[in-house]
Amino acid sequence: MTKVELNIDLGELDGEVEELYALATVANVACGGHAGDRATMHRALTFARRHGTRVAAHPSLPDRAHFGRVLIEVAPAELYQAIVDQVSALGAVLRDAGLDLFGVKAHGALYHAAATTPLTAAALLDAVVAAWPAPLVVVGPPYGVLAEESRRRGLGYAREGFADRGYDAAGKLIPRGEAGALIEEPHECAEQAARLARSGAVETICVHGDGPRAVETARAVRDRLEREGFLQARISGER
Repeated sequence: MTKVELNIDLGELDGEVEELYALATVANVACGGHAGDRATMHRALTFARRHGTRVAAHPSLPDRAHFGRVLIEVAPAELYQAIVDQVSALGAVLRDAGLDLFGVKAHGALYHAAATTPLTAAALLDAVVAAWPAPLVVVGPPYGVLAEESRRRGLGYAREGFADRGYDAAGKLIPRGEAGALIEEPHECAEQAARLARSGAVETICVHGDGPRAVETARAVRDRLEREGFLQARISGER
């Protein structure tokens, strides 16, 4: 049976609930592009350490105005530097906390652009390697150029599915703003997570931490994955 990670996008909101870090096996921590600063990164890493949660960088297009979810035009060199700055900022906080970086998952519009545009994928990955030379796991969609470019650089690649996002008949995510793009009922998210895990087509499943029912959804998804034996074990947390 293939084991899957439960990754949650975190470090994005004020008053974020610590339980989300206990539910996740991987916390994707915002590092300044769309959200986050040194204080929020420190808080996120404190929770991650407490619960034995792996940490992934969650860089974005430099676009706080649209929360990184709008595709803005950024030259490859400018994007490279923005990603270096974001991952380096998280890396500094990680080193201060004595923690390691497990992986990287691009946020929002950057996630989708890197899957389809070779220049964007190259800028993202080259920046990540420059900022954190140790081997990492790149999280991205099951399709597209990002997987190939990651492997070319000696990086691991984890194919991702989404518990709380709708898919079309071709297996692609329905764009935000369109009918069916978001799944809001926790039991439906849990069912989709189990279906994705059973398919063997993904190694990690995401729940968005900024959703109005994020905690309920993460609880339901984690419980379902654990009951069916799909969930990857976490590292040991503080005792």
